[in-house]
Amino acid sequence: MEKEQLWTKDFIITSVVNFFMMFAVFLLLVTMAPYATETFQASSSIAGLSASIFIIGVLCGRLFAGRAITKTGNKKILMFGLVLYIVTTLLYFAAISLPALIAVRVIHGIGVGLATTAASTMVAQMVPASRKGEGISFFTLSMVLPTAVGPLVAILLTQYVHYNAVFLLSLLLGVISLVISIQTRDVQPAVNTKDTAQQPFSLSNYFEKGSLPIALVAMVVGLAYSSVLSLLTVYAEAINLVTAATFFYLVYSITVLSTRPFSGRLTDKKGANIIIYPSLVFFAGGMLLLSQAQYSWMMLLAAFCIGLGYGNFQPITQTIAIKRTSSERMSLAISTYYVFLDFGLGIGPFLLGLLVPFTGYRGLYLTTVIIILFGAICYFWIHGRKDKTFHQRYAAETAS
Repeated sequence: MEKEQLWTKDFIITSVVNFFMMFAVFLLLVTMAPYATETFQASSSIAGLSASIFIIGVLCGRLFAGRAITKTGNKKILMFGLVLYIVTTLLYFAAISLPALIAVRVIHGIGVGLATTAASTMVAQMVPASRKGEGISFFTLSMVLPTAVGPLVAILLTQYVHYNAVFLLSLLLGVISLVISIQTRDVQPAVNTKDTAQQPFSLSNYFEKGSLPIALVAMVVGLAYSSVLSLLTVYAEAINLVTAATFFYLVYSITVLSTRPFSGRLTDKKGANIIIYPSLVFFAGGMLLLSQAQYSWMMLLAAFCIGLGYGNFQPITQTIAIKRTSSERMSLAISTYYVFLDFGLGIGPFLLGLLVPFTGYRGLYLTTVIIILFGAICYFWIHGRKDKTFHQRYAAETAS
């Protein structure tokens, strides 16, 4: 039986657009705090807020994107999000005060939240059902690569050029994304004839209950991963492994790049459990190793294990969220999944940071091992114990 086509023009363009958006996100995420400090003499806490407040905008964008996509279509929301992204990127040049900069960050986040949710929904709808896991795994590479490339480019630009170069590059990425996204075809499923507009206060208009359980699992495990995103640099400085930390995300990205295509295909054939359980074991092992790192090789080995673990856990749980809902509510399923995942990634640094005065950074990373094990138990009760039956039923439905 011939495989259904995955690498279509629309799939490639949408993946490139998502890559450019996430590239710009990490460009600005890394540079915003020092920019606020140097330009507006912001305190360390306010400078951190100028960087992290972006996630509030993203959450708002994702929250309303699902319903908006259902009503107006993917492409319109994608284009609107990109236009909003371009306009707010221009406003970085005009932000002459700290409150103005923070406001721009929030609106910018809304644009990114709308655009990336629409892109994810388009891909989920265009990927053949029989290759859903493989397609989502490939697409989510467009979110992984920027974590390695974005910070590196941002640091080079700020060191050798100027902060304005970061803003210009972000603007260019947005304009290119808008131009090439015009060529995409809007993939919109048949919409349920029930008029959701008559129920404006119903939570079901904003959240998909079918994807909510696995989204909660992603939130818990994402909470643990947030410590890597936000606290690794400070931890590396404390244990004198700064050089190793600069290569951490490179090792992580290479590991994810080399394993995700296989994990996606295996999920399509055997179900999610064959990937999820080993990935959580590797993730917990990587965080344990990170907590005890005394040499560079230990930190880089931890990056490898975390890449095998969290790097494969995330796209497979997203695939589960998509498979557990009907096609007409797929946009809501994706926005629900990302709202909770982003919330875990966003609130994690704050909650875990509260532990540092009591446990130190090593104790903090040990604590994340417990969080991951709790996430594994949640996964088992929510989905894992029913995965074999679910996979067989889904395979039968897509084959018919």
